[in-house]
Amino acid sequence: MIVFRWIIGIIFALLAAGSVLSLLLFLALDIPLWLERARSLRRGTYLAGLTWFNIEVWGRVVWTLIHW
Repeated sequence: MIVFRWIIGIIFALLAAGSVLSLLLFLALDIPLWLERARSLRRGTYLAGLTWFNIEVWGRVVWTLIHW
């Protein structure tokens, strides 16, 4: 699980950084394309976070059932 946490953490950080950078570019240049990209990357960030949470929770459930 440690490897999974690192991988999902790196993906989460890259998506969040890309979202913030895209938002800043939209604010500076006022090009709507950057706002669309920021929203898309934000959704990806949420997806990565929720995927991590879901796998952590269900991993514990499976672990508990196996070792009951």
